[in-house]
Amino acid sequence: MQQRTTADAGLRAIALFEGLKGALVLAAGCGAAALVHRDLQAIAEEIVSHSHLNPASRFPRIFLDAASRTTDARLWALAAMAAAYAAVRLAEAYGLWHARRWAEWLGAASGGLYLPVEVYEITRRLTATRLFLLAANLLIVVFLLGQLRAGRARDQTSSTPGKK
Repeated sequence: MQQRTTADAGLRAIALFEGLKGALVLAAGCGAAALVHRDLQAIAEEIVSHSHLNPASRFPRIFLDAASRTTDARLWALAAMAAAYAAVRLAEAYGLWHARRWAEWLGAASGGLYLPVEVYEITRRLTATRLFLLAANLLIVVFLLGQLRAGRARDQTSSTPGKK
């Protein structure tokens, strides 16, 4: 029984993490939608000015140029993509919290999709943040695959004739 409690705690920790990611992306999507029909160029200039940044330097210039090229259609598209991503993350969080097998599959598959990108990014430039993200994501994927394997073993044991 102790092992099941540890597994449940692991699933719930991952569920909280996925739920937090979903909530943050949903908030960002709402922020994008709130900027529709607003003067993004003026808002960006105000942010740069308020932050005491030189508008002619590299990163503030990139920010200002991006704001000048952003359209309402792009903002709506960003908001829609954020809503879709958040829905998947929140559904996964719900499923993991309730130890649903489909959520374990979803979490392992979606986490596994990030691994090649994270490895590529580390080969480009090794940083502590990139290494931490790779290690954390790998740990989550391995844990969820272990849960799936343990669940399959439990299912086979319970379905074997004569065993209870």
